[in-house]
Amino acid sequence: MVDVRARISGWAGKLVMRRIQRKGIDLSRISFIPEPTKVPLQRHGLDPVPRLAEIRATQPMHKLDLPFNFRAYLVTGHDEARQILTDRDSYSNDIRHMFHGDGPATSDDIGGLGFTDAPLHTRLRKIVTPEFTMRRLARLEPMISDIVDRQLDALAIEGTGADLAKHLAFPVPFQTICALLGLDYEDRDAFEKLGSARFDATNGGAAAFGAVSEQREFLFAAVAKQRKEPGPGLIGQILRDEGDLISDVDLAGLADGVFTGGYETTAGMIALGTIVLLRDPAYAELIRRGEPADVERIVEELLRYLSVVQVAFPRFAKRDMELFGQRIKAGDVVLASLSGANRDPRSAGDHPDEFDPYRIPASGHLAFGHGIHRCIGAELARMELRIALPKLFQKFPDLALAKPQEELRFRELSFVYGVDELPVRF
Repeated sequence: MVDVRARISGWAGKLVMRRIQRKGIDLSRISFIPEPTKVPLQRHGLDPVPRLAEIRATQPMHKLDLPFNFRAYLVTGHDEARQILTDRDSYSNDIRHMFHGDGPATSDDIGGLGFTDAPLHTRLRKIVTPEFTMRRLARLEPMISDIVDRQLDALAIEGTGADLAKHLAFPVPFQTICALLGLDYEDRDAFEKLGSARFDATNGGAAAFGAVSEQREFLFAAVAKQRKEPGPGLIGQILRDEGDLISDVDLAGLADGVFTGGYETTAGMIALGTIVLLRDPAYAELIRRGEPADVERIVEELLRYLSVVQVAFPRFAKRDMELFGQRIKAGDVVLASLSGANRDPRSAGDHPDEFDPYRIPASGHLAFGHGIHRCIGAELARMELRIALPKLFQKFPDLALAKPQEELRFRELSFVYGVDELPVRF
């Protein structure tokens, strides 16, 4: 799930305050998120709140009740969200105009793929796409398998009560991304905290963009160092291929998207996926057997069911238009709820709010988004899940949660859903 999704954190507070930006208020300093925008980020355990399904059933295009006459709309249906995400001509993803130059984040902090339009987006995506083809990713499979084995051994050493999130879910994608980019595996604890903080919308933009800036400083330093002496990973390869044709801002944006989006989202999927598979011994046995067709189908259903990336990048209307019965104006914001779309019975089939390891949806899920901003690292995420989950249940055939799901601490308002810790027994 590699992309610059991390910088979505805090967008809601920014959007509400856009109208008073001219008065010198830096959007990245806003410390709240409006109540109406919380619905697509809220959950009851692993499920979206019922209000999201109510909106999907009655209002394909739901106008959010925001102050300052700010106009924003939430799309929750699968077909409607897919249409929005596919339309590259009617919307812009560029939000750099919304930042001052003296706050926790500036326009220079916004790079990469998720918040850029063509032709810059086209050029940047072309640079990184070759690294994420199935053929290129295949060479990572032995390395990922070794990482999983080492982390499972570490989990075993910790014994019953060990935190699966700390010892498996986080380090597997984190080490994989470090190796892919050519970064040193260090400061693990600091980056774990910053990674979750930048997705957290609880305190609006200020705290989230502070975490963004701290991580970007690290990546700017890594880019500067490798510009002098390119390393063996993706950063070094881009510098060898592009040289001065790519700026430090754009390269750091690409690296930031791969780095942050590539571990926090997959970490959430490993931890939450484990919770789901432990609900029924039949689920655990199916993944433990490790038959490729079964594993592939289970991973896709987990991606649909969990939808850890809850909201797609915001789209800004380029022109006045009518959309699903609503008149929207140029500059209005359209938000696609991925968790809502993936629970739509029109696409998922019967009982979309249930996990079904044998489900074959009527149409593909939107866990990785869709269209030109679809997650470029989708296949890497799938590979990590297909390796980690079977190995986990094979290593620990009696794996169980060390506390009831109801007592786990889930992230209350986060663009990337997850759990802070996952104690297990075996």
